[in-house]
Amino acid sequence: MKWSESAWAEARHIYHAILELPFVKELADGSLSEDRFLFYIRQDSLYIENYTRVLAHIASRLPRREHIEAFLNFASEGIVVEKALHQSYLGEGHAPATSSPTTLLYTSFESSLALGPVEVEAAAILPCFWVYQRVGEVILRCCSRPNPYSGWIDTYADPSFGAATQRAIEICDQLAAEAAPYIRARMTDAFLTATKMEWMFWHSAYNLENWKI
Repeated sequence: MKWSESAWAEARHIYHAILELPFVKELADGSLSEDRFLFYIRQDSLYIENYTRVLAHIASRLPRREHIEAFLNFASEGIVVEKALHQSYLGEGHAPATSSPTTLLYTSFESSLALGPVEVEAAAILPCFWVYQRVGEVILRCCSRPNPYSGWIDTYADPSFGAATQRAIEICDQLAAEAAPYIRARMTDAFLTATKMEWMFWHSAYNLENWKI
């Protein structure tokens, strides 16, 4: 069994819990309130700003040229595609948001792995590819049309995003195959933690999470 197959098997219950979130269900049927969606988009813009830096940092640490090129491409595409998506809902020059507790936790977790094994750092970013791609495909199959959030749905259900996700999975599998068993175990732990944070991210957006003090 490939590392990715084992990791996904362990994370499957989290993925199914994500599909049951009110945010995801209401996004699919178009009933999600605009304030909740815009809260999510603002937090996502903060997350992606950090995420693209993490992708570039991983690229700087990878030994194989083809892996370096792939991660640099992930970073550049993330900037272009995500910026266009965010601007389509927020408009040009939108006011910067403040990170919610969950956004700060997620970005801090990913950044904290910068000094550890690159295999673990790479595994931690994989759920942002894989979970979004799977969720996007599920929503595309059942979503109501017209849908005010079609732009979001089409972005993550797009075949090009699926191809990028598959490439990221392949690279993580190659890294895991060449790593020591204890590194592979840490990769799985990081993958599971990040998948849980994907659940937290949508859950916090639905609840308009904010700092209490």
